Amino acid sequence: MSANKHSTHIEWADPDDAPELTDEFFAAADELQGSQLIKRGRPKADKVLKRITIRLEPDVVEQFKASGPGWQTRMNAALADWLKTHSPDELS
Repeated sequence: MSANKHSTHIEWADPDDAPELTDEFFAAADELQGSQLIKRGRPKADKVLKRITIRLEPDVVEQFKASGPGWQTRMNAALADWLKTHSPDELS
């Protein structure tokens, strides 16, 4: 009788041959909560900023840029502070 060419016999790996699970392995692993993948990185902000294109006078931009990193955040804060006491309609 001839041997079956499509044998279903499985040669199991020796459990001692499994790689060691190190701290690096777990640090790189995906984290799941139930079946939901927990994404890494910074959490989403409560207020998502809107990207726009705006034209400003060069000296205004240079003064904010000269204040160092975070100048766009400071410019946003300055505009928000101005809006507390003024209305954009005043400029029309």
